Amino acid sequence: MRFRQVHLDFHTSGLIPDIGRKFSKSQFQEMLQLGHVDSITVFAKCHHGYAYFPSETIPKHPGLDFDLLAAQVEAAHEINVKVPIYLSVGLDEHLAWEHPEWLMRNEEDKTNWVDSFMKPGYHQFCLNTPYLDLMIDQIQEVVRKYDGDGIFLDIVGERKCYCPTCLKQMLQDGMDPKDPEQVKANGQRIYANYTKRVREAIDEIKPGLPVFHNEGHVHQGRFELARMNSHLELESLPTGGWGYDHFPLSARYVQQSGMDFLGMTGKFHTFWGEFGGYKHPNALRYEAALSIANGARCSIGDQLHPSGLMDRATYLLIGKAYQEVERKESWCVDVANHADVALFTVEAARIQQDNGSMYSGKIDMGAVRILLEGNVLFNVVDLESDWSAYKVLILPDAILMKEPILNKVKEFLAKGGKVLASGRSGLNPEGTKSVLPLGIEDLGDNPYKPDYFQPDFDMPACERASYIMYSQGRRIALNGGEELGRREDPYFNREAFRFCSHQHTPTSGEYGGPGMVETKQSIYMAWNVFEDYATKGSLVLKEMVLFALNRLLGEDRSLITSLPAQGVTTLQHQQAEKRYVNHLLYASPVKRGERIEIIEDILPIYDVKVEVRVPEDISKVYLAPQMDELPFEKTEHGIAYVVPKMECHQMVVLDYK
Repeated sequence: MRFRQVHLDFHTSGLIPDIGRKFSKSQFQEMLQLGHVDSITVFAKCHHGYAYFPSETIPKHPGLDFDLLAAQVEAAHEINVKVPIYLSVGLDEHLAWEHPEWLMRNEEDKTNWVDSFMKPGYHQFCLNTPYLDLMIDQIQEVVRKYDGDGIFLDIVGERKCYCPTCLKQMLQDGMDPKDPEQVKANGQRIYANYTKRVREAIDEIKPGLPVFHNEGHVHQGRFELARMNSHLELESLPTGGWGYDHFPLSARYVQQSGMDFLGMTGKFHTFWGEFGGYKHPNALRYEAALSIANGARCSIGDQLHPSGLMDRATYLLIGKAYQEVERKESWCVDVANHADVALFTVEAARIQQDNGSMYSGKIDMGAVRILLEGNVLFNVVDLESDWSAYKVLILPDAILMKEPILNKVKEFLAKGGKVLASGRSGLNPEGTKSVLPLGIEDLGDNPYKPDYFQPDFDMPACERASYIMYSQGRRIALNGGEELGRREDPYFNREAFRFCSHQHTPTSGEYGGPGMVETKQSIYMAWNVFEDYATKGSLVLKEMVLFALNRLLGEDRSLITSLPAQGVTTLQHQQAEKRYVNHLLYASPVKRGERIEIIEDILPIYDVKVEVRVPEDISKVYLAPQMDELPFEKTEHGIAYVVPKMECHQMVVLDYK
């Protein structure tokens, strides 16, 4: 895979004339070179259901009078730019009017994405209908006719469908359409059949041609879905609803697979399909750097104007990010993330129901945000992952010990691993009894909410006090553990005829039982601290978690840095080159509008201290790509250095003998 890709959307209404009339090979090439682009995904078929080439299986766009796809492929290849080819699978609005019986339906017999033909928008097709046969023909036609470097298939995934075809098939197969789990299982087999047929169809013509099926999110705990692809493209537009925490969460899961993957953001101010929307250049610089710091290649979304003219402002913008990536690529090839901590997410535990969402749940996002702000080296794991390399396993808020989770956690503990758990994590599947050796006895939900936590330890940014805990807490008793802090209940819960002040009743100051408990191999916190951090962001929550992790890791923490909370750090191991690469990033997103996170000003930061503890004997430290050697000193456990100045992204390379 190339490092600097553009995903060139081209969803163009059939009502627009003169499609591609301003397309110019030289202008197309000039913009790619201006943007430092080395791969571009171009369109064979769009969501409107039109082809951008003379097709035997897809109606050609009525406003197009030449082979735009061929012209783009030729122009790109002429300057050594790769060209994956896009086909919309899930959406085909032209065909939706001809074959509405092939569309997906919900339980109320309504369509999606929009539920009516009286609303503007697309309608999604069911891949259990004759539409799949037509789609296979369309894919084969493109593969046969064009020298593309891969196939990108969009708007697919496991779906719950109640169309007549699916209902009839389920009844014939003895399945119950009234059972949501059986409907879900039917959707799984439909998707597996679709991906199998696509792979076979492509291999008939060009064996091994890369193919990617875009779901918008790589589901943790479902890596069999990821393996249906030749590589992965992690769609994660920070301003489009995913936020800046989503990509690190996905990347820290995906990189362990060994599959090539890229991080897909967009040049848009908001979301796909925005004409005339532009990010600040610093945002794209940061997002591209975030990709390579997490072992990924880069992809930036754009949308081609119907005229076929590439937008100069867009490629000047993209070029500011990609010229930096181009200089850094050699330190980002064939890398493995070095991690101390394993985060076993709620999604990976299959506790959070898979509803096809492109976004992760609050518990998982809260955990990732704390780990990023605490400069903790981590990976996201599932039950297939090898947990033996990690020193601490985090079980956030809701990880009930159903099989095979319980055996996997017990095996990790038996081999000397340590566990940080919170909320209901560690309880039996019924949520009534703690079945992990966390030093506690669970007594059920605390009837007071919110309540308070009084720590018995010092925290860097918090004095000892009674801190409000907004999330649901659990009453616990000691059972072999030692108390690290206590719960205090309020005088009473806030009710219609009993309330105090504007929000909640203050602490009564009375002891309400342990709130945080430690054993030799675990620390348990009696609240949903990660969900609480995602929704409220209280400083004490982060301080509690980081105190616990520092205590559990001890001297085994591989990296310690003074990088501020809005920084991100990773340590990538480039074993073939005998070096580690410490990535340091810093930017401060701010919220504008209703929910859009913006990066605009990137301020330099100075004298960032780093201590790295790895088993190899480090012989040289230098800044990349500047190639400036950096002084370092040996410490008791590793080496230490100071980065005098960094702006947005800095790589520090640690060569070893």
